[in-house]
Amino acid sequence: MPKDSGEKVVATNRKARYDYHIEDTVEAGLVLTGTEVKSLRAGRASLVDAYGSIEGNEAWLEAVHIPEYTEGTWTNHAPRRKRKLLLHKQEIVKLAHRVSAGGYTLVPLKIYFLDGRAKVELALAKGKKEYDKRHALRKKQDDREAQRAMSTRRSLGD
Repeated sequence: MPKDSGEKVVATNRKARYDYHIEDTVEAGLVLTGTEVKSLRAGRASLVDAYGSIEGNEAWLEAVHIPEYTEGTWTNHAPRRKRKLLLHKQEIVKLAHRVSAGGYTLVPLKIYFLDGRAKVELALAKGKKEYDKRHALRKKQDDREAQRAMSTRRSLGD
């Protein structure tokens, strides 16, 4: 039984939902070195420019920044190295087929620990156009204004 139970989120890619239409999500394991795990447990990681790729029959996570472990020695890892993803062969084939068909990319949404094991939530996503982003911002702003108007009306009615 692992020491940690449940889900502990380390890093999220908040901009991904703004920049992409999320079609499908997949949970994948991460192959990490010891100092990477320690750095993640300290809550240090960034998914800003990260993306997934499929080469041959293997899935990879690239450009994720996991800073060097502060207490590490010469065994420390490279902060932006390519990391292997653990997926079933059928999942890799399905993702490879959708990505190679065009228009789709693999975007990591979050890195987290699930029952003590490092996982990444990977999304099959299609890029948004500029007008889609403006539309999403406008809708969010309208919803916020409506919520604010309803709350002020509720407080005046009491």
